[in-house]
Amino acid sequence: MAKPSDFTDQRLRMVERQLRHRGISDERVLAAMAAVPREHFVPEQVRDSAYNDSALPIGHEQTISQPWVVAAICQALHLQGDETVLEIGTGSGYSAAVLARLARRVISIERVPELGEAARRRLAELGVDNAEVFVRDGSRGHPEEAPYDAIAIHAATPEAPHSLIAELAPEGRLVVPIATGSADLLVAFIREDGELRQETIGPCRFVPLIGVEGFNPPGIDDG
Repeated sequence: MAKPSDFTDQRLRMVERQLRHRGISDERVLAAMAAVPREHFVPEQVRDSAYNDSALPIGHEQTISQPWVVAAICQALHLQGDETVLEIGTGSGYSAAVLARLARRVISIERVPELGEAARRRLAELGVDNAEVFVRDGSRGHPEEAPYDAIAIHAATPEAPHSLIAELAPEGRLVVPIATGSADLLVAFIREDGELRQETIGPCRFVPLIGVEGFNPPGIDDG
């Protein structure tokens, strides 16, 4: 197992080699990625691979996204620090911890109860007090506290879920991987002057969003 100082060195190399050199230029995002200990959010058996440029398994057929994808989503949200962000797909809690350094408040939704509870515990251990984790169908968002200045979706969808678009504030931004067959495509939807436009960020690979407005498996209905 690597020592804490080794992880710190690996984290700083990740920021320079995997992020800055691949087009992540938002200094607030780079600083947040440099500050959050990714090794804290992965299972012990893969901890020495925490800073690899790849996704890693976290159990329940879910993964923690590769660092560049987390940073690209954060950069595309254009966060300034006073926003309320809705995150769909808490997973390990890593991206929630990064977003919590970039926004005023983060509401994160996880479908798998065990992952949601583990993420809550990790965030608490790190003293992250402006991120809350809820267990529910993330494809429907969290309308109780809408609208949101920014929405980040960490699972591939057939299209941008209509409920989540409806929860986006005026001038808000939603970033989502859209499943296109051979690869997923990371897309930003930007609401401006009452219109919704989109920008393509680039190809990616995500697990599918399971839910009524995602990929609907047996046992999930419209009720």
